Amino acid sequence: MPIIEQLVTSFIASAAFVIIFNGPKRSLFHCGLVGMIGWMLYFLLESNGLDMVLATVIAAFAIAIAAQYFAKKYKTPVIIYSVAGIIPLVPGGIAYNAMRNFVQNDYNLAINLAAKAFMISGSIAIGLVFSEVINQVIRRSKLKSIVNKSQ
Repeated sequence: MPIIEQLVTSFIASAAFVIIFNGPKRSLFHCGLVGMIGWMLYFLLESNGLDMVLATVIAAFAIAIAAQYFAKKYKTPVIIYSVAGIIPLVPGGIAYNAMRNFVQNDYNLAINLAAKAFMISGSIAIGLVFSEVINQVIRRSKLKSIVNKSQ
């Protein structure tokens, strides 16, 4: 049952983000699907003992691949899908607890939580960038092979 709850809530979070920020209505379902894919990958990896940061990198990489696929298929910008897809991964609760502990003068716990939130945020960026770099390498190699065939 927890997997179904995770599927539904991650889909709703990603799709709601598209509604809130006035994204294209036709991409609503696909953005929810991208967020659901990324969150389920993260959830399954972390629940099987993988480090939170590494699970986030892998999930963000999967989100970027799915976003590139949908963007190409539906001829829309990649950012629509990738931004909505990463919403479930954003460490908002951890950042909130870090700030709360700073206010309550529990600096040791606050710094630990802030560092964790920073590492998770960085791992989201790394996963997205790594996927884009691989996508560019693949595109350039395809372009070179097309140019070589025409010569």
